Amino acid sequence: MDSTHIDPLLSALASVLRKHRRALNISQEELAYRAGRSMRYVSLLETGKHQPTLDTLRRMSSVFDVPLSQLILEAEKDLQGKDM
Repeated sequence: MDSTHIDPLLSALASVLRKHRRALNISQEELAYRAGRSMRYVSLLETGKHQPTLDTLRRMSSVFDVPLSQLILEAEKDLQGKDM
């Protein structure tokens, strides 16, 4: 993937992850700790610079107390809203 181009779905997912973290009022560091990931990795995910694994999304959905599918659906919905 070209480093100057961020996939629109990846960007939408990044926004969803950031929104859920902020809704819990926790830092990237706290999210990383709870999800068993590094803070740098969480930062890269929230800026759309890294594609999360399913395991990472599952861990984050557990931290956020939402189904994994909800994260994907929210990202798709955000993406569709931008296409209009």
